[in-house]
Order: sequence, then structure tokens, then C-alpha cells
Amino acid sequence: MKQKTEQEAYLTLAALCAQSEHCQWEMLEKMRRWQLDDAAQARVMQRLTKERFVDDERYARAFVNDKVRYNRWGRRKVEQALWQKHIADDISQRVLDEVNDEEYLNALRPLLQQKRRTTKAANNYELNQKLLRFALSRGFTYDLIRQCIEVNDGDE
Repeated sequence: MKQKTEQEAYLTLAALCAQSEHCQWEMLEKMRRWQLDDAAQARVMQRLTKERFVDDERYARAFVNDKVRYNRWGRRKVEQALWQKHIADDISQRVLDEVNDEEYLNALRPLLQQKRRTTKAANNYELNQKLLRFALSRGFTYDLIRQCIEVNDGDE
């Protein structure tokens, strides 16, 4: 990969951020790959945040919204992904706390209904265990999963 100047890095990253949300860590990773020295990285990062191209809290809000609504992830999985993106704990907790249980339930219910139709099990207990494991793997909390599985038991 070709080494970039500080100005080229700034312009490339600003254009990238204008198209979609990105976090500080992603920008720093790109600059590291371009072999920009640490001082230049710091200056570019400072400029990007000052001009509001990069805002970790705004990024976290968009990320959480997308993952819960469209990818149907539970809180645990989203939390893990934010941690991997090096989003500060106080930001990720604040943003995750803004999502109410109803939104997670709206993501989980259709997911479980779909899974229920395609899952083979000898009895209801086995089916519910499989659904429980599936929902846990998607990052949903046990109490939310229980609400959905118990509601589904009542439907049948």
C-alpha cells in the first residue's frame, strides 16, 4: 500500500466519513496501514473530530440502531462489537441503555418464530432449548428470551 501524506490521509478519511459513520479506531487503523507517523495521525484525528467528521458517540448510536433493527442482534453481541471497535465503555453503555427492551423483543420475536419453523426437535422442551441457545448466540439476554419463548408456548 502506498504511503500517504498527512493532507492526503485527511482528505481520504474526511471523504470516507462524509459517506458513512466511522469510529476513531477505524480511522487510526487506516492511517497505520498507510504508515503515517504517530504525530501526523494525532493531528489528522484531532482535525477530524474537531470538524465532527468522526464522533464515537454518534457512530455508536448508528451502529447500535443498525445492529438491533436490521441484523437483529441482542445487547450482548452489540456490546461485544462496540468493544472490538474500541468505543469507550461510558459511551457504549449510555447508547445501549437508550435502547429499550421492546426494541430487542421486536427483533427477537420474528427471529424465534422463523427459527421455530425450521428447527427439528423431539419435543417442546428440546425445541425451547435449541431456541434458547440460538437466541443467546445472537446476543439476547436470558430474561428477554424467556419472555418470547413462554409467549410462544402459550400460542400453541
